[in-house]
Amino acid sequence: MWHMIEANELTKRYGKTLAVDRLSFTVRPGRVTGFLGPNGSGKSTTLRLILGLHTPTAGAVTVDGIRFRDRPRGLRHVGALLDAGDVHGGRTAGAHLTALARGNRIPKSRVDEVLAEVGLTDAARRRIGGYSLGMKQRLGIATALLGDPPVLLFDEPLNGLDPEGVKWVRGLFRRLAREGRTVFVSSHLMSEMEHTADELVVIGRGELIAAESLKDFAGRATTRLSVAVRTPDPAALTTLLTAAGAAVRDEDGLLTVTGLAAERISELAMGRQLPIHELTTRTGSLEEAFMELTAGSVEYATEETR
Repeated sequence: MWHMIEANELTKRYGKTLAVDRLSFTVRPGRVTGFLGPNGSGKSTTLRLILGLHTPTAGAVTVDGIRFRDRPRGLRHVGALLDAGDVHGGRTAGAHLTALARGNRIPKSRVDEVLAEVGLTDAARRRIGGYSLGMKQRLGIATALLGDPPVLLFDEPLNGLDPEGVKWVRGLFRRLAREGRTVFVSSHLMSEMEHTADELVVIGRGELIAAESLKDFAGRATTRLSVAVRTPDPAALTTLLTAAGAAVRDEDGLLTVTGLAAERISELAMGRQLPIHELTTRTGSLEEAFMELTAGSVEYATEETR
């Protein structure tokens, strides 16, 4: 149970609105766990329940078997970034972190350490109100790291970061996981989760859809499996495969084929003596699996997503 986040039948209701519905999952140390779901799925509410900012209507969520609100000096146990803009704009970054360190009995030396780690040393004496969104995100990450906690939660940590910042955060999360920490990251950026997460917790309308490895989840995108084919005569091969019932899309000579397996494509091409230079089966991506498996949980659906 070391450093684990455990939700058991976690439920939260606001009046007639059921935001989280009997949600059970475990977030383990030593890996990055992505937290995914459509808008309005209950992700932010769940994170606030973990941190004791909201009280469950039913069920429970604990860190190391203890409710977070029952822990004194919480920043030494769990670090979190929920809203980078939720900070006093009139304070400097140094003053903000120093106050938090004092209240959590964290050595003042940690303030300079985390400011250096997130690249804000030179901006430590500037007022936070003048920070860009990316700088505020870095400060929020510094706040989460301040107590050197074993458990870390991040809600949309990449908002406002430039490509260099995104790459840095990706490396930071991987390093924290290698150190044996529990890293729980909520994000809508599927491409980043595909490069960062080891495990996924996916919810929709407050209910659990999946809790498994990223590889296993992405592999469930069965309806969009395709085969990439390259040939010196794409027009002839397109005609042949279309006649056999496949759908073919030509992208500058690279054919993307759905509806036929790679073996059948090869057999058809050989039968017509059409040379094949590339034949690769593409498995489902994280984004495809997410769109497919959460289609019934989208709060505001367009015609394309219905």
